[in-house]
Amino acid sequence: MEHCDTLILPRWIVPVAPAGTVLEAHAVAVSEGRITAVLPAAEARARFQPSVLVERPDHVLIPGLVNAHTHAAMTLLRGFADDLSLESWLRERIWPAESRWVSAEMVRDGTELAMAEMLRGGTTCFADQYFFPEIVAEAAADLSMRAVVATPVVDFPTVWARNAEEYLQKASDLVHDPYAGHPLVSTAFAPHSTFALSDASFAALRVLADQLDIRVQMHLHETAAEVQNSLRETGKRPFDRLADAGLINSSLLAVHCVHLNEDEIGRFAEAGVSIAHCPSSNLKLASGVAPVDKFRDAGLNVALGSDSAASNNVLDLFTEMRSAALLAKAASGDATAVTASEALHMATLGGARGLGLESTIGSIETGKLADLACIDFNRVNTQPVYDVISQIVYATHQDQVSDVWVGGKHQLDNGHFAHIVEDDLIARANEWRDRIVTSTHKSQVPG
Repeated sequence: MEHCDTLILPRWIVPVAPAGTVLEAHAVAVSEGRITAVLPAAEARARFQPSVLVERPDHVLIPGLVNAHTHAAMTLLRGFADDLSLESWLRERIWPAESRWVSAEMVRDGTELAMAEMLRGGTTCFADQYFFPEIVAEAAADLSMRAVVATPVVDFPTVWARNAEEYLQKASDLVHDPYAGHPLVSTAFAPHSTFALSDASFAALRVLADQLDIRVQMHLHETAAEVQNSLRETGKRPFDRLADAGLINSSLLAVHCVHLNEDEIGRFAEAGVSIAHCPSSNLKLASGVAPVDKFRDAGLNVALGSDSAASNNVLDLFTEMRSAALLAKAASGDATAVTASEALHMATLGGARGLGLESTIGSIETGKLADLACIDFNRVNTQPVYDVISQIVYATHQDQVSDVWVGGKHQLDNGHFAHIVEDDLIARANEWRDRIVTSTHKSQVPG
């Protein structure tokens, strides 16, 4: 018999590619962190002698979910600034709190809390944009979670850097050492938005991104006010400033894109840009509803992101899948606008493509990395089962995730973390809350 490290036998497998496929009574064999075979269960039992056999008779196996946009450390500000517009949320609550509290220690504790939440919910890869990205990278490597660490770039000083030149230098350093070729961590540039950088800073970023062959992630057209302010101050829409900087290309992941017009959507599609859609955050901050049906019609690749726990308030891609599908239907008046299969694609292979990782993750295919999640359907809310993919998108809760593998390593084993001590994370989160509450006027803190 042939040896494999792990043999997984669920009731169903949804490989995502080809789209809409559901395999019943099949198995996945894993060796050295990669999928070595997807085959009928009877054949797998006869062929393989696994070191570890995982039998999940009431479960569905899917690719690990990909959170294409978040600010992980902001889990420590969950619930700190609720029920505010984006402008008030940023200027009156979040930016003052960050200027007081952001540090390497805060980023480490908040990121580890976020990674535990995401892993428990079936997310195996996340794209992060936050200060002290080197600490985010360390945390991901230590907890064995896949991450695309996008280094922030703005013109104004923060606790991490003084100006755009220093942000770009630190970003360049992170690309080279120690994460070049790292098995779990890759890097990107994250200019915050067009209102946070000058034309000169965009030009410098473009040159460096081209030299280093690094992808770019950026908030764009998140609110109507962002577009109006840009027109008033520069005479250009944010899209046009980005186009003038030469940054509209297949290496761009544009985040939010709630207020793109049809011409801009078409130009994005021609350039091969991907969009990170964050439906819950857009709803909570009243930013609007992204025209995902138009993105789809134009052939744009769409990924899903949670945004931060300070604006969502959970890092739950099952909620994002359901919201993305339902919002697209309601906004377009077309019940077929985003199907369950398309929503699952956004949360898996679409996310992987948006991060430049589609050749290695995002689907269950021989040769790809074994980033996988298993869902227990033996719950009252997911019975009976007529359509497996619809059940994943419209009925599943994240607490039904029983098992998670990242690069073939079992991170969540039948509901239990393999390497994470939850009590420690919760204790550190509460310590941060006490610090922040103590230093903030009581009238400004939610009860």
